[in-house]
Amino acid sequence: MNLIQRYLFRQISLPVVAACAALAGIGILSQSLDQLKFIVERGQSVWVMAKLTMLALPQLLSVILPIGLFVGALIALTRLQREQEMTAAFAGGMTRWQVISPAARLAVLVALATLLVNLFFLPWAQHETRRQAFAIRTDLAALLVEEGQFVQGPNGLTVYVQQIEQNGLIKNLFVYLEEGAKVTTWNAAEARFSRDAAGTPILTMIEGSAQRYSSGGVLETLSFDRYDFSLAPFTSVNETIRYKPSDLYLPQLMNPSPRLLETAGSRGELLAEAHSRLSSPLYALVAMSLALSAILGGAFSRTGYSLRIAKSAGLFLLLRVVGYGLVAASAWNGWMNILQYLVPIAAIAISLRVLFRALKPRRRRQWPALEKLKARFA
Repeated sequence: MNLIQRYLFRQISLPVVAACAALAGIGILSQSLDQLKFIVERGQSVWVMAKLTMLALPQLLSVILPIGLFVGALIALTRLQREQEMTAAFAGGMTRWQVISPAARLAVLVALATLLVNLFFLPWAQHETRRQAFAIRTDLAALLVEEGQFVQGPNGLTVYVQQIEQNGLIKNLFVYLEEGAKVTTWNAAEARFSRDAAGTPILTMIEGSAQRYSSGGVLETLSFDRYDFSLAPFTSVNETIRYKPSDLYLPQLMNPSPRLLETAGSRGELLAEAHSRLSSPLYALVAMSLALSAILGGAFSRTGYSLRIAKSAGLFLLLRVVGYGLVAASAWNGWMNILQYLVPIAAIAISLRVLFRALKPRRRRQWPALEKLKARFA
């Protein structure tokens, strides 16, 4: 790139980065509000909420990168055209392609970034999200602890907690365990969930006592300063992690195993997701071509390009909706997968046609009858 092209690249890329960052910030804020339920309902830490929020970022990026590119490019190109910097570039001898090539290169970079996210970061983040959600759902400590309520666990275990502090310390704990005809109760002033060297979850009770009846019907009481209650008999989990098509890597989508076909979805759904991963980066090129055609695809206007921008924005929104609809339709009609590529390619071709056709002055269509009528009443 020459000096002017590097200048145009910087002027376009900065608003694009700002638009993508703003959209990502809004998405992260929305995700963090959704993840608050894990703190409120499951008793998880703020770190878990932050981790789940950041794991949702690749999925957000795959959606917002083309949108941010479109918004940022429109802002930058409108300013450059309004301040006649594009006109100065043309007057300096640059061709139409030389002027738009920085924008095209930026679009290609965004498309490659979207492809990288779709193929690697998105499935990895979705895998980790499923594992974290499964661990939270099967976390016995979170399931058994709820302030001010008796919570019934598996295998005859019931737990009552009066208060849980921010650091995880439990105040005034009561544990009831029924094993057939044998009943044992524990109460402790303080307690905490932890794991031993083997990784087995344990409940450590401090300054408490245990009561149970002996075989002769005599109540036995044992006081202790510290007692480790093993939770191993209550941690058996029969559930397994179930993945969705969006959680799988491209080779798994293209050549799924019989187990994935049983749990993740049908072969058509997996193929539709695979083609969506490969075709969605094309919408970055669609976004830039529509932005260029909206600003440079017509005559210069000092009053702005509101109507042309509105048309381009509406068309881009329509194309994205159609694209998502094609993904859903392709799951049941395999031949429609080709449309996931043809629709954005056709939109790019039409936009470039409008952009380069603007170089040719339009000829005014002649209407002989109308010209005679005008001449008569002139």
